[in-house]
Amino acid sequence: MIRILIVDDEKNTREAIRDGLLKADSKSDSKLEMKSEARPEEKQVFVAENGKDALRILADEEIDLVITDLKMPDMDGVKLLRDIKKSDSKIVVVIMTAYATVDTAVEAMKQGAYDYIQKPFRMGEIKKIVAKALENRSLLIENAKLRLQLTSKYLPKHIVGFSPLFKEIMETAEQVAPSKATVLILGESGTGKEVIARAIHEMSQRKEKPFVKINCGALPEALLESELFGYEKGAFTNAVKQKRGRFEIANGGTIFLDEIGDMPTHLQVKLLRVLQDGEFERLGGEETLKVDVRVIAATNKDIEDEIEEGRFREDLYYRLNVIKLKLPPLRYRQDDVIALAQHFTEKFAMLNSKMIRAVSPEAIRLLEGHSWRGNVRELENVIERAVVLCNGETIQKEHLPDYITGQDSSKVISFRLGVTLEEVEDVMIARTLESTGGGKEEAAKILGIGVATLYRKLKDSEIQKQGE
Repeated sequence: MIRILIVDDEKNTREAIRDGLLKADSKSDSKLEMKSEARPEEKQVFVAENGKDALRILADEEIDLVITDLKMPDMDGVKLLRDIKKSDSKIVVVIMTAYATVDTAVEAMKQGAYDYIQKPFRMGEIKKIVAKALENRSLLIENAKLRLQLTSKYLPKHIVGFSPLFKEIMETAEQVAPSKATVLILGESGTGKEVIARAIHEMSQRKEKPFVKINCGALPEALLESELFGYEKGAFTNAVKQKRGRFEIANGGTIFLDEIGDMPTHLQVKLLRVLQDGEFERLGGEETLKVDVRVIAATNKDIEDEIEEGRFREDLYYRLNVIKLKLPPLRYRQDDVIALAQHFTEKFAMLNSKMIRAVSPEAIRLLEGHSWRGNVRELENVIERAVVLCNGETIQKEHLPDYITGQDSSKVISFRLGVTLEEVEDVMIARTLESTGGGKEEAAKILGIGVATLYRKLKDSEIQKQGE
């Protein structure tokens, strides 16, 4: 139902417009019908003789379009326009005036009017403007939906968890979020360390500022330094212009240093200085830069073992370890498996435009009984696969991988003729990482390659997300 409100202190004018809009006898009506996806008889037109009556109707009814006179005794059209836009910016407003000047038209447009009509008018003109105005409203609503979808896409994943261990983690995260304290997040690969880091940022006073992340283990040593601290023009070959580092970009916000346990020791010294004084220099630069950045670091390594082996500075560890959050593996959060599975089912069903509503009891039983060496990330990948394979409304046992259903009796991987070596390599890396629960060092040993080689191959491959 299209709802239109006519506001004019002249009874004959408002009734003439009302009757004209309800009458389907012109091309303009056909256009209105087409653009609004409604038949003429599905339009409902309200009338008001002044601004106060108009606001009362607006409070009681969901109005799509307002056509209001500019000059009225108690409240002029521009004032009414402002009040309408304050309550609902998507309501389209068209101004009518017998005193049309450039100044009044411009003022109305500045305040958010879609268009204006000069009296005396022809009904055909009004119908054309109404059709275009309603089309504009539809575009506004559609754009709002798209913005919401894009915003949701880049926001952190919904925090899902009901187990006592996870609730305790989230309570601590909520408590420390408003502070400036550095946070160290520990946990196995796939436990959701970045999700918690984002949640802390968004619960803090820095939420309107950047959240910048960098994987310290995925970049070569030289590149990591320039990414963190930036460089000046001419600092090294191919440095043709100045570049800001991640700490500069994150100024006022939060920087998330993932896999901090893989950071080279000489960079740990520079990081320690940033944590202590908020100062650093770009590569090749002499100017000392100051930043206000909250640092959240994460690792799946045992930092204390790394300290004993001389690979991690003890003073940096104490600087990072102001607040420590240790995320439990999914096998210790069995109470959360069902909730997470349902969450991922809804997520991937929407992304794949499928009407999948649930996971069958048999599939749930298998999911709850699995050890989840890859933790939440492994579960997410399993559910995504199941959604792609499912053609009904419920994910069944047959949609789950063989290694979960118990049908994976061997570790043999078969390939059809015609598969490229690159595809074989990608599958082998992905399956090996799957078997190690995302552990790159163990996977590299099984594959017979170095860790650096594995990182390089992951960077060049679409399976990077499976190896993190």
